[in-house]
Amino acid sequence: MAPRVALERISRSFGGVAAVQDVSLDFEPGRLYALVGENGAGKTTLMRLLFGLLRPDAGRILVDGAPVRMRSSEDAIRRGLGMVHQHFMLVDTLSAAENLVLGSEPCRGPRLDRQAARAALRESAGRLALSFDPDQPAEALSVGQAQMLEILKVLYRGAELLILDEPTGVLSPQEAAFLFDLLRRLQGEGRTIVLITHKLDEVLALADTVDVMRRGRHVGRLARGETDAASLARLMVGREVLRVEKRPQAPGPLRLALRGLGLARRPGVAPLADISLDLHGGEILGIAGVQGNGQRELAEILAGLRLPDAGTIALDGEPLPPLDPRRARAAGIRQIPEDRQRSGLVLPMSLRENLILGQEDAPALSRAGWLRPARVDALARRRAAAYDLRVESLAQPARELSGGNQQKLVLARELDAAPRVLVASQPTRGVDVGAIEAIHRQLLALREQGLAILLISSELPELLSLSDRIGVLYKGRLRAVFPAAAVDAAELGLWMTGAKGADGD
Repeated sequence: MAPRVALERISRSFGGVAAVQDVSLDFEPGRLYALVGENGAGKTTLMRLLFGLLRPDAGRILVDGAPVRMRSSEDAIRRGLGMVHQHFMLVDTLSAAENLVLGSEPCRGPRLDRQAARAALRESAGRLALSFDPDQPAEALSVGQAQMLEILKVLYRGAELLILDEPTGVLSPQEAAFLFDLLRRLQGEGRTIVLITHKLDEVLALADTVDVMRRGRHVGRLARGETDAASLARLMVGREVLRVEKRPQAPGPLRLALRGLGLARRPGVAPLADISLDLHGGEILGIAGVQGNGQRELAEILAGLRLPDAGTIALDGEPLPPLDPRRARAAGIRQIPEDRQRSGLVLPMSLRENLILGQEDAPALSRAGWLRPARVDALARRRAAAYDLRVESLAQPARELSGGNQQKLVLARELDAAPRVLVASQPTRGVDVGAIEAIHRQLLALREQGLAILLISSELPELLSLSDRIGVLYKGRLRAVFPAAAVDAAELGLWMTGAKGADGD
């Protein structure tokens, strides 16, 4: 079958660093392709070139056999391409219907025809057995609903080739399964799907063809059934990727005690009710739950980003005053936030500045209120090297990094600061298998050193392999806490969805 889209010898550099080098690929109708590789391997850059968000330095793009120039995303959309980005592009204050038609609005005179927009959403969703309230603001949608609306947007614009960048990074297992079913249906209609992902189980379950990139080059194309997870990981990172084993360890002294934490329901905020838990030094306490059940709010309270309406927090037996971020950090509580772009980084600032955020007034880095550039640079370089942060320069802004490298930056800063309590929310979201291995090793090493770690993750295998105990949040309540060795993913799933332990809520 003739390719729908082909890339021929595409290259692109940034400031002398080759992000994509001489890559040739083609994509046929009715097939699902997985594009995999380490963070910084060039996957997203390549797809941004295809979608007209960047221009290649060399090479050409062909659509239905004809060479084209993608000067913008509008060019790509007109030629039947659509892209669902890793970070959603919805406008929070607009309704679901308004977001669907944004940029291709049906109008009645000079005004948006809202009735036509609502009808368009109902028709688009109905064809795929989806259901939306057309007037619901985007900010009130669940993460899964937002993902589906992003897909409906590109289909509404006539996309025949869909690029999805890390589409399951924020989805629950149930939402991911629904997405996979939707992608298979679209594939069955003859559409081409290109899936950028780090999750090898998804690749092996879904893809007809797997394309592997490493350090900007295309290093292999494999058909379904030609590989397994271990071989694919080795091809991606150029070495064996080993499973990290947790050593048995008795918990240390009580480090963090929460008693009766509560948070009232507010727009865009999940409530919490009577959260009480103990976290010991040398322990990883995992928190499982479908996104939107209070995990984010619990982490924000501990990081000083949100004040609870009830309850107390004690550290090493001493009650803590109401926390703000500065007090939390001074007490030794550090957070890896679930949304690195909003809460973990200042995107216009340099990597050097981001690597020391929150420590600007540390005596080792400043004197009389002035930063000491040589010491700042030395610390930033050490942290970047320790986490294999591959960048052109520490002077470049954080927004230029891939999502995975942005996560590495946050980890490098927070884990190097010798915290007493670490609140790790989705610490491996959007990072490659090699980086996941390194992060898991670091978390377990910190556990062995006596750090108390609260691990909030949507990845049940991650929770089961790293945690000593696992609690489940459902509708803002801590429903149960299990020894990790006494529970499996199926059992956790029942508690996460309220099939067990919900007491009729």
